[in-house]
Amino acid sequence: MPIYLYWGDDDFTLMQAVERLQESVLDPSWASFNFDRILSDQQNSIMMALNQAMTPPFGLGGRLVWLVDTSLFQQCPTEIYQELERTLPAIPDTTTLLLTGSNKPDGRLKSTTLLKQYIDKSKGELREFSRIKPWETDKLEEQVKVLAIERGVKLSRDGINLLAELVGNDTRQLYNELEKLKLFAGETHQPLSLQQISLLVQSNTQNSLKLAGCLKTGQTSKALELLTDLLQHNEPGLKIVATLVSQFRTWLWIKLMMETGVKDKQEIAKTAEIGNPNRVFFLQKEVQTLTLKQLQRSLPLLLELEADLKAGAEERSTLQTYIIELCRLFQQ
Repeated sequence: MPIYLYWGDDDFTLMQAVERLQESVLDPSWASFNFDRILSDQQNSIMMALNQAMTPPFGLGGRLVWLVDTSLFQQCPTEIYQELERTLPAIPDTTTLLLTGSNKPDGRLKSTTLLKQYIDKSKGELREFSRIKPWETDKLEEQVKVLAIERGVKLSRDGINLLAELVGNDTRQLYNELEKLKLFAGETHQPLSLQQISLLVQSNTQNSLKLAGCLKTGQTSKALELLTDLLQHNEPGLKIVATLVSQFRTWLWIKLMMETGVKDKQEIAKTAEIGNPNRVFFLQKEVQTLTLKQLQRSLPLLLELEADLKAGAEERSTLQTYIIELCRLFQQ
């Protein structure tokens, strides 16, 4: 009775792991009989999943019960917890139970503790699938390197750096771009040139970071140009704003600690949630000409922008209005 818990916001790599699990558990000829995909918005979804998990498989292979986007690890009513306690020990070894969600499991919940115990006992897996932060360039470059080797795409060190810059933390796009580069390279054994990569690969996430750089220097025309480019490449407005919020929050923390006299780079990195303390030096240079007041006023504007977009405001004009306002803020 293996139990698997996959969580995180990287939907693409999470789905790939789900597909691999399906292939390992199910017999292709009997998959339609032995695979249950239960959505969390279905009534009594958790009870349905537990009931199906108790059913032996038909024919060959095992049974896979997948509870999709469950909130079981954020909230668990007493009656559900009691059912988990009763059912989990009785699930047959021929069943694999998979639970997926976007949020990190709350370790304070009894349901989380219980399921972790059964994951360990059943030799299942608790695994996180979260996107790398856009500014964690060393991790992004390592991801490109690993996946390029897996896909058989030859890249130079500079090519890896460029592809990481162009694609950012969008794993789905990275896979697609590597497939495109592999087809383009054909049978050649030479690494692809920087010019070839630039021509074939579109940039989205890193342009959002460049947009943040334009905002903090008050370059209105350049910022609007970058925004237009992002929207033309179908980059969602909320994703653009999420990158801007993360970047400006980091700058605010760095400036605040500079103003309060904190000099220990390890302490600054920990407080600002920066993975690599060596990056602190460069961030300090980035905010050197900014005032604390400017950064403090920028975040409420970005959060207002996010709220307006979520409320259904017209995307392009709303983004343009706030970008002009942010640029004016940093021109003062």
